[in-house]
Amino acid sequence: MESLSYKTQSVKPAEVQKNWILIDATDAVVGRLASQVAKILRGKNKPSYTPHVDCGDNVIIINADKIRLTGKKMNEKVYIRHTNYPGGQRFASPASMLAKKPKFVVEHAVKGMLPKNRLGAELFRNLKVFVGPEHNHTAQTPKTLKLNEIL
Repeated sequence: MESLSYKTQSVKPAEVQKNWILIDATDAVVGRLASQVAKILRGKNKPSYTPHVDCGDNVIIINADKIRLTGKKMNEKVYIRHTNYPGGQRFASPASMLAKKPKFVVEHAVKGMLPKNRLGAELFRNLKVFVGPEHNHTAQTPKTLKLNEIL
């Protein structure tokens, strides 16, 4: 037996094969969509997954304004931010955020499921979210993927 067959192979950044994936978010539940997208961005769906390397794919999400939330979350969930001034705490619901910035709801959900370090910031740059059905990454020839086909 060869001793190399029992060694763990780590992928180096130069050896990573990155693909482009297109996901349609029409009528998709935000949390389920975000967890699947975070898995793809991280590269956990590939056999060559390495925890400390950006080995995930680039993901394009279209129709971000047509997502849905289950239960009463559309009005009762709260996004909190602060203006850094005294008394500057501001609250918003997903319904108001979808009216103002539809991309925010999807981006916020995916970002919360990525690592909170430099690698997570690098992985988040591989996510492109678009409000309508059109996107400007047709030159990359993304592969269309349905949510129920993701493992």
